[in-house]
Amino acid sequence: MSPSNRPFRLCFAALALALAAAPAPARAAQIPVDLELVLAADVSGSMDDFELALQRQGYLRALTDPRVIKAIQSGQHRRVAIAFVEWAGPHWQNLVADWTLVYDAASARAFAGKIGESPVDNESRTSISTVIDFIAPMFTANGFAGKRRVIDISGDGPNNRGRPMTAARDQALALGLTINGLPIINDRENPWGGPPPADLDLYYQDNVIGGPGAFMIPVTGMANFSQAILAKLIREIAAHEPPARGTNAARLAD
Repeated sequence: MSPSNRPFRLCFAALALALAAAPAPARAAQIPVDLELVLAADVSGSMDDFELALQRQGYLRALTDPRVIKAIQSGQHRRVAIAFVEWAGPHWQNLVADWTLVYDAASARAFAGKIGESPVDNESRTSISTVIDFIAPMFTANGFAGKRRVIDISGDGPNNRGRPMTAARDQALALGLTINGLPIINDRENPWGGPPPADLDLYYQDNVIGGPGAFMIPVTGMANFSQAILAKLIREIAAHEPPARGTNAARLAD
């Protein structure tokens, strides 16, 4: 080693030792919440403009309803984390509003405002399995530590694209997630003049929902969507402790 290079190499070695001995950077603290919830709204081609508007407004009204705020503030941590996704076929999943801490009326209005600012678009096909695959990783390193982690899916048809429905569901359940459902049972013809699917509530019960405390609220008629999502949000948020595994369905009719 030449004399001229020796001081540089000694300094480099000392720096390397110092870096090796330094503690690893602390991981960002996760905010404890009573619930981590992703709302997933169907915007597939079978939903016409009228139905899409009713669905969007139903979510906006429910999220800012004083009864939902009361349910949020009755939990141990008095706060929840919510994200909102719209979905259709295998190539259409849109994160409309990313994870947001909701703890009072103002934060709920701010979250609903993010959703309301986004245009309502739709796309052909229905892939419930793909949206579950899209959402499941969202619970990893999202900055929150929830006592419960729930995917809430509203839709007006069965899975008709993507991988098998039950494979996606079972993989999500293996991660400790719960999937709840809001099957929209509608007598309106789809935009192409086809009839609505039969027994969609049974399809959701057998193929979509699952996990601790899983339930669904079938709703007949888009006019009742706002009531259904309100009842569903209150039930999801107010269940502060995971109930026994099972399925429970309530029906809202015209």
